[in-house]
Amino acid sequence: MVGRERMRLTDAAIDRLRPGGKEYTVWDSRVAGLGVRVRPAGGKSYVLLHDVGRGSKRVTLGPVSTMGIAEARRDGLARLTTRETPGDVVPGGPAPPLLRDFVEGEWKKIHFDRYNPSTRKSVRSLLGTRILPAFGRKPLDRVTPARIERWFDEFSRSAPGNANHALALLRQIMNLAVARGYIDANPARGVRPNPRPAITRFLSREEIDRLQRALDGQDRRGGREQADIIRLLLLTGCRKGEILHLRWSEVQEGALMLAGGKTGPRAVPLNSQARRVLDRQPRGNSPYVFPSPRDPTRPRSDDLPLWYRVRREAEIENVRLHDLRHTFASQAVMNGIPVPVVSRMLGHSNVGMTMRYAHLGDREIEAAAERVGEAIAELMGLPSIRTV
Repeated sequence: MVGRERMRLTDAAIDRLRPGGKEYTVWDSRVAGLGVRVRPAGGKSYVLLHDVGRGSKRVTLGPVSTMGIAEARRDGLARLTTRETPGDVVPGGPAPPLLRDFVEGEWKKIHFDRYNPSTRKSVRSLLGTRILPAFGRKPLDRVTPARIERWFDEFSRSAPGNANHALALLRQIMNLAVARGYIDANPARGVRPNPRPAITRFLSREEIDRLQRALDGQDRRGGREQADIIRLLLLTGCRKGEILHLRWSEVQEGALMLAGGKTGPRAVPLNSQARRVLDRQPRGNSPYVFPSPRDPTRPRSDDLPLWYRVRREAEIENVRLHDLRHTFASQAVMNGIPVPVVSRMLGHSNVGMTMRYAHLGDREIEAAAERVGEAIAELMGLPSIRTV
């Protein structure tokens, strides 16, 4: 293998690869033959060296922008196991299957069966309501870029975020179809996802104080359970579903041992304030910390109507419930917690997702530098230039 180096590839490491004067490839130390090719113009794609007869051939699995390293490893292993490449498919071979049959068969085995339960639920919904109705009855080689573009544009008018999720899922399906040799190129590759809004909203210290006072008022009016759910979201940085579906078996001495998080099982450290909130929850016969009022054998599944009241009282009506997670992350960074540690606390799949908050720490650094400068200036007998 001719390349620059061999390393354990991660999404964060791939993101840090920079173009050079000529094309180079970094090879994965976990899957032999899998690498990331970096072109001088900056494009990155996964490649696989595949044995063919007495030699080998390089096959492009797809651009880095359409799949993560975990997916690339699965696709690479699947191809190495079956010894199939697009070049191996000869005219007159078996016709490509219908997309719905491919999803139910090969794709399900390689991808869907590996998902955790919460991810399966959302993927099943996108398949059943969006992807299969549009493309399920078509052979894989009849799913065209133009048709995907029209489908994506129509979906984006009503739900741009969900349209992005569906497009990513369709790309994954078609990437595997390329790896299996049913099609030569991914028809969804050129469809650009909707831009995600920048994360700029998180609560200030004054807004957190107003929110807490509003929650305390709800405690006195009988709304403590929902108020405590909101408090836990802010104190732990967990996603709403992780708290609503929290089981008593997952509440340990110093952490929440989440079994079905979005990115898989993970531990969420509990601070003393979060532990106090959990300790005051009544323990009945339900396995859930916050059971459904109608059926204690099921978790609470509403949208927390109390949230809309308390944010109005706290004068933060433009704040979403998910912004409490952003607030937790921003406070962690501004209090000097290293970004990799924050990433683990939030359960991010890679550090790159957490880097969105890294710039927030610059404000604290600038303020600290100003305080140090003022102290030194005073010792030197220089006049203060602090603005009032």
